[in-house]
Amino acid sequence: MEIDFGDAGFVLDPYPRMALLRESAPLSRHGPTGRWLAASHAAAAAVLRDRRLGRVWRDREPTAIFEPFNVLHRNQMMENEPPVHTRLRSLVAKAFGRGHVERLRLRVATRAAGLLKEAGKEFDLLGDLAEPLAVTVVGDLLGVPQADRFRLRPWSAKIVKMYEVTRSPANESAALEASREFADYLRALAARRRADPRDDLISHLVGVGLTEDEVIASAVLLLNAGHEASVNTLGNGTVALLRHPEELARLRADRELIPTAVEEMIRYDGPLHLFARTAAADVEVDGVTIPEGDEVAVLIGAANRDPAVFADPDRFDAGRVPNPHLGFGAGLHFCLGAPLARIEAQAALTALLDHAPVLELAAEPELHPTFVLRGYRAVAVTTAAR
Repeated sequence: MEIDFGDAGFVLDPYPRMALLRESAPLSRHGPTGRWLAASHAAAAAVLRDRRLGRVWRDREPTAIFEPFNVLHRNQMMENEPPVHTRLRSLVAKAFGRGHVERLRLRVATRAAGLLKEAGKEFDLLGDLAEPLAVTVVGDLLGVPQADRFRLRPWSAKIVKMYEVTRSPANESAALEASREFADYLRALAARRRADPRDDLISHLVGVGLTEDEVIASAVLLLNAGHEASVNTLGNGTVALLRHPEELARLRADRELIPTAVEEMIRYDGPLHLFARTAAADVEVDGVTIPEGDEVAVLIGAANRDPAVFADPDRFDAGRVPNPHLGFGAGLHFCLGAPLARIEAQAALTALLDHAPVLELAAEPELHPTFVLRGYRAVAVTTAAR
């Protein structure tokens, strides 16, 4: 079967059609895009772990127009293979060491509790909790001054529209403008940190000799991957919990389930649905040969609901164990920020349960009309029984 990634019905609920695709062909060629689609858990995991299938950055064309976007990605670790990937990842990884990330747990938990204390009985889960919490974490990591942090979310929200399979000219124009502004801001911030180093990632990257473009690319990766994923994990996951009230009650009764509930949030309706790789040679996956140079799109949401791996995959199970979801990827490009993302989601969920003995949707959440990055525009909730 053929999937139309721009179809409104598909974007609203992609899981039934992805299930049909997975059942008919775990790995198939998608005519409209010319990509291969990996829909089963086995095929997706094989693609993500096979070193012959890597990330090969190709500048968006025409390059004269798309250079502001290209310069943010050309030198990213996620868009490169070893040895460039190894060098960049090893330098950034120091900011995500276990000890450093654990030290952030109290800061994140305190911030989440403080945000909810300021919220009323009815509030927007995204605008009042998830977004400002994510901005705090990313801003602290990068060393963005408090006075400038209000600019991070709008920049990120515009830039990530470029990752979609289908894009409007207006979204492309907004993404290019945001790319220019973000790059200019980071160049200025890097110059300040070079002259006056602080205890932040920008100072560290400047100090270890990364080029200006590499610093910018590393920063935008942390902004987009960390911020968008964190916001939408909490938004999508909380909506899933509220639509499974028996699981929410189970979680309230047993807080030990919070870590497994967060993993289920990422599996059940995760924030990232497509991750592409390019074949450096002819590669056989699931009995199908992918020719050298062809792209494979891993459909993460389809893989994470594969009944061959997950029992009753269309049900949210707060205590699901084991849960080998692919929400953080796999192999060489496994998400570097996964430990911090887990801490952030666990802290936010804990604070939400503490703050709201009663929690219900106050209105039907409205999804963004995007597939690759899946999330809501707003999630209005109420702490008063209705």
